[in-house]
Amino acid sequence: MNKSATQIQEDKSGEHLPNGPAAAAVLASGAGSAALGILGVAGDASKPIAKLLTFYLPAGPLSGVTCVAIIFWLALWFILAKRWATRTVAFARVNIAALALLALGFLLTFPPFADLIQGK
Repeated sequence: MNKSATQIQEDKSGEHLPNGPAAAAVLASGAGSAALGILGVAGDASKPIAKLLTFYLPAGPLSGVTCVAIIFWLALWFILAKRWATRTVAFARVNIAALALLALGFLLTFPPFADLIQGK
C-alpha cells in the first residue's frame, strides 16, 4: 500500500502540511556552512579578526570561528522556522541556494583555495 507524495504531505484532517520548517533547516545548514568558511578565511587573513575570534587561546581563532558559525546557524534556523512555520515554500529553490552555500563553505575551508583568495 503505497501513498502518493501528496497523500504523505496531508495531515489527518486532509489539509496540506507546510514544508517551511524543513526548508528552514535545509537553508540554515547551507548558510551555516558558508559562515564557517567565511569566518575561517577572515580569521586567517586578518590579525584583528583572528584576535577577536580567539575564544580559547590554545585553539586560537578556530574556537571563535566554530562558535560563531554554530550560533549563526542556529539563530538563522530559529528565525526562518518561525517565519515559515505555516508556509509552503519552493523547496527546489531552497535546495539550490543551500547547495550553493554549502559549496562556498566547502571551498573556503579548503586550504589551497583559501590561500589563493588571500594571495598566499
